[in-house]
Order: sequence, then structure tokens, then C-alpha cells
Amino acid sequence: MKIDRTLEEHFEEIGNEHVSAAEETPLREDAFILDDEEKIKRIKENVREIMLTLGLDLDDDSLKGTPNRVAKMFVSEIFGGLHPERKPKSSTFENKYKYGEMLVEKNITLYSTCEHHLLPIVGKAHVAYISNGTVVGLSKMNRIVDYFARRPQVQERLNIQIVRELQKVLGTDDVACVIDAKHLCVNSRGIKDIESSTVTAEYGGKFKEEAIRREFLDYINLDTNF
Repeated sequence: MKIDRTLEEHFEEIGNEHVSAAEETPLREDAFILDDEEKIKRIKENVREIMLTLGLDLDDDSLKGTPNRVAKMFVSEIFGGLHPERKPKSSTFENKYKYGEMLVEKNITLYSTCEHHLLPIVGKAHVAYISNGTVVGLSKMNRIVDYFARRPQVQERLNIQIVRELQKVLGTDDVACVIDAKHLCVNSRGIKDIESSTVTAEYGGKFKEEAIRREFLDYINLDTNF
């Protein structure tokens, strides 16, 4: 028991410090053997057991449907980005107008879930790239952010996954992403600091140059409240 307690404290500390070494979301090899219907069924029973353990009356009209609602939400919505088949198709187009400056899609609304406490992460993502001959539809940038956000996440990893995917889609290293988000594991529990937010960034290619990076950050700070 002493060893188990030590490990538990170790992993709790890792979670509180938001440390994660992997760029890929940690998934088991058999992650997609079960279909969505079976996953919903199993999660429903587990949520029901949690609620019963907490002493809740699941015969109450307000609570009786909660296990099923939570199970469907986990599989189809807030963790829907775990399944590779849900990755958005990102068609690219030739940059016929020869636009050579950076393109910035800012204030992309982001909803994710902290993988340490399964509490919400809510914020904005700002994404930019410099075309090397191809461009991608603007909405696809939003969809890529949404796809990687809809899974248990660490914000640093989310930054990296967004940038790596756009680099692959666009065939260029010149991609950047800044995320500014509130973590409810900080805001609503533990220290309960409702004002703080977490800012992370991932810069690729030319965005590692100070002047290019500064230009990107200046675009983010533009007042675009129309």
C-alpha cells in the first residue's frame, strides 16, 4: 500500500504541474475496437455507479437520464476528437493570387478537457501560417483546432498537435499557434483562482524568427471587435 500511495502522490504532482512528455494523445492499441454504441453503454453503467456511490437518487426525474446523457456526451461530443475517422478533411488550394504574407485566424473559440481532472478548458486559439504555394480554407483551421481540443488534453500538447497537423496539410514548417485558456481545474478547485489563464505557444519555421513572431503577436493584439 505504501508503494501505491507513493505512486498516487507522484502522478497527482505530475497532474498539478501539467507535465506531459508525449506529443501524441496517449491511447491504447485497442482504443477503437469497441464501436460508439458499446462505449456509450459501458460508460453509462460506470457513470451510474459513480452517482450511486455519491449517494444520489437515480429514481429522481432530474437524475435518471444523467448517466446516458453523460455517456453520449463523452463519446460523441467532448471526447469525439479521439477517433481518427473524425479528423476534418483539409483540402488545400493553389495560392494563385501569390499572397506571400502571413495569414492569421485569431480568436478561435476552444473547448477542451483537462486530462488530469476531466474539467473544462475554455479559451481562444490564434493560428497563423505563411504559404509556400498552397492555402487551406479558413474554416478548416477552426475545425482542426476543434478536433484536437475534443479529447482529454494538456494545453502544451494541444498547441503542438494543431501546428503539426497544419504543417502536414500545408506542406510547410511556417505555422504558429498561441492558446490563451482558462482551466477549471485551477479556477474551480484547488487554488480556485478565477482570474488566471494559461498561455502557451508553438512556433515553426519562420515563426521562430523574432521579427516574424512579433508580427504575429501584433496581429493577435489588433482590436477587431466589429
